[in-house]
Amino acid sequence: MKEQNGTTLTRRRFLTRTAAGAGVAFWAVPSHVLGLNGQTSPNNKLNIAGIGAGGRASGDLSEVSSENIVALCDVDWRHAAGSFRRWPKAKRYKDFRKMLDEMDKQIDAVVVAVPDHIHAVATMAALKRGKHVYCEKPLTHTVYESRVVAETARKTGLATQMGNQGQASEDTRRLCELVWAGAIGKVREAHIWTDRPSRGLFEVYWPQGVDRPKDTPPVPKWLDWDLWLGPAPWRPYNPAYAPFKWRGWWDFGTGALGDIGCHALDPVFRALKLGSPVVYPQKPVPPDAATPDKCVWPETIEASSTRVNKETYPLASMVTYRFPARGDLPPLKLVWYDGNLRPPRPEGLPEGEPMGAGGRLLIGDEGFILGTKIFPESRRKEFEKTPRTIPRSPGHHKEWILACKGQYAQPGSNFPYWAGPLAEVVLLGNVALQVELRELLTRKRLKWDAVGFRFPNLPEADPFLHTSYRKGWSL
Repeated sequence: MKEQNGTTLTRRRFLTRTAAGAGVAFWAVPSHVLGLNGQTSPNNKLNIAGIGAGGRASGDLSEVSSENIVALCDVDWRHAAGSFRRWPKAKRYKDFRKMLDEMDKQIDAVVVAVPDHIHAVATMAALKRGKHVYCEKPLTHTVYESRVVAETARKTGLATQMGNQGQASEDTRRLCELVWAGAIGKVREAHIWTDRPSRGLFEVYWPQGVDRPKDTPPVPKWLDWDLWLGPAPWRPYNPAYAPFKWRGWWDFGTGALGDIGCHALDPVFRALKLGSPVVYPQKPVPPDAATPDKCVWPETIEASSTRVNKETYPLASMVTYRFPARGDLPPLKLVWYDGNLRPPRPEGLPEGEPMGAGGRLLIGDEGFILGTKIFPESRRKEFEKTPRTIPRSPGHHKEWILACKGQYAQPGSNFPYWAGPLAEVVLLGNVALQVELRELLTRKRLKWDAVGFRFPNLPEADPFLHTSYRKGWSL
């Protein structure tokens, strides 16, 4: 594996580096959060900067608009125009590095909502400056970035939250309560599906399964193309990538799995105790609570798909993760489907009951749950009054705001104890889809050694855990 500067990153160096921060207590809150440096105190409003101001970023900024929006950064000022109008006093930037340098003492927290390939470099720049971070899903572009971001957040003790808003929902909590109450017995299979990247019979949200365009139109005057590329390899501008169609390109996005996986897998991970062991923390947790040796990782990953190339993700794919037994929970087969693929209708699902364009199916020894609806009906009636044992959330963005002010124990999708491990598993699926590995993976499943950070049965896959960065960009 290569570091950003091109030097070789051995597993020993990686593990030594990430372990170095593991002994720092999570609740070593930075002094500026407590108002010790003349900045925001817990009882006042936070000063928040937006890394990204258009599209999804405008929605996230609206959710935290109870605070002071003091700076907005976007490489596409036409796309960001709505946010510029809404917060006219916020200072405007195109380069987040310049913004963080110039306004360091005036910023308490940042919201990162930009294309996937920028997530990690922007998040790390903010964490290293002692800023709380809200970052959209998936947390990062590569598996290695997820590990580094999680470990850095653990070391700093800052308040963090990934943008999988459903984690704070009633739906997610209710699924956990039903599964934990034994509503369908022991769960041995889970299936999650989405129609993305399609949005109907003849429409797509973004293109996949296509090759690189050959035309090179001029860069629009409102866009800084070099900054848009950031750490990604240089290529000529084309509207096939920006402002939103980037998600299906390997260099910029994480495909349908990266787009929806952190949303759809989250409730299943919590209910079936996968990934991090810190499911719903209600108080400060030890700094080593979710280190790689404590998490539940897939033992193997395998994938199949339509045609795949080196430019874009396939039109449709299936990724199968196999998890080990966890305490009294049996081994689990978890299958992801995208591009309008979905599992067969389970036995016992009444005719006329829809599976849906996107959905979730848990299959247990005593029945199954489709969404949050239990089958058979006799089990549903038996468990419909299952007690609500999990404290409800004040709201996904509100969790983060309160945590930034020291008033909330732990956001539900914080980087070190939840979002990092979840994003790693999601992105491992994309490794299994790489075109360079397809022939090798027809003969074997990828085995994952999370502590060693490697695929012991296929070293050829290790380089796909990360990517190299352009000069001038680093973690």
